[in-house]
Amino acid sequence: MPSKKKTFEENLQELEAIVAKLENGDVALEEAIAEFQKGMVLSKDLQQTLAQAEKTLVKVMQADGSEKEFDA
Repeated sequence: MPSKKKTFEENLQELEAIVAKLENGDVALEEAIAEFQKGMVLSKDLQQTLAQAEKTLVKVMQADGSEKEFDA
């Protein structure tokens, strides 16, 4: 059964939980390293999602249906 892709909000919530766990400091070193690595993967995925959203938002539809880059 294929796993459902998590939403941006779900990934952000998971990253925030990892950060809180690591900031608390009550984790074994090995677990902290594993959580840090997982957090870095989530962070990269979130950054890619935001970059794609930004590319989408800077386009303006023209009357003929074509897209034009918006000068921000």
